[in-house]
Amino acid sequence: MRALLILLIFSGWASASPIMPGDTLPTRKPILLRAFYPPVSLIIGGLLSSGHSEEAIRNEVAEERNRLIPKFHTKIDDYLQFSPLLAAYALDGFGVHSKTDILNRTVILIKGEAMALTTVTLLKSATHTLRPDGSSYNSFPSGHTTQAFAAATFLNEEYKDRCPWMPYASYTVASSVGLLRVANNRHYISDVLVGAGIGYLSMKVAYWTHQYKWGKPGRKHQLVY
Repeated sequence: MRALLILLIFSGWASASPIMPGDTLPTRKPILLRAFYPPVSLIIGGLLSSGHSEEAIRNEVAEERNRLIPKFHTKIDDYLQFSPLLAAYALDGFGVHSKTDILNRTVILIKGEAMALTTVTLLKSATHTLRPDGSSYNSFPSGHTTQAFAAATFLNEEYKDRCPWMPYASYTVASSVGLLRVANNRHYISDVLVGAGIGYLSMKVAYWTHQYKWGKPGRKHQLVY
């Protein structure tokens, strides 16, 4: 059921902004199948690790957390999830120019964030999953992790060509948010994995479907998938 919901939502996103004849667009490379490997692997891994039996991976991870760090609590993940966005604009301010001009980049960011937030909200409402700490029924998927991976993908897309280390830095931060959500007993590992896939894919779709109709006419944009 969860897999079907995710598939339906993203099939709609992917076809939301078709390329129309006559549009002035940057040269686009075809979207290769391998571009879907990371998010699909994360989402499938999350779905496979979910389950209500004691032997389910998500419950075993939760048990280990409760055994090893039962009193662990931090609020750093509340702020760390947004740090890649701050970095993306701060680097530009310090003279490390991004791939996309600020107007188009911001429009892409808004679209990606809207897709991620809408998807997470719909899934939380549809699945009604109890959090591991028993506080509420909106555990699946992890909104913090979705936000962190959407932000990390945005930062990576803009700076990976100028900074080869950017993929490692951005996704390390995003992964840390997911691990902290589990350590804080706010989410199961399944929530985190699916959230990571949704965040990554939402921002990728925002780039894939962007029409580049804003900014200075004739500006070149190099799209790398």
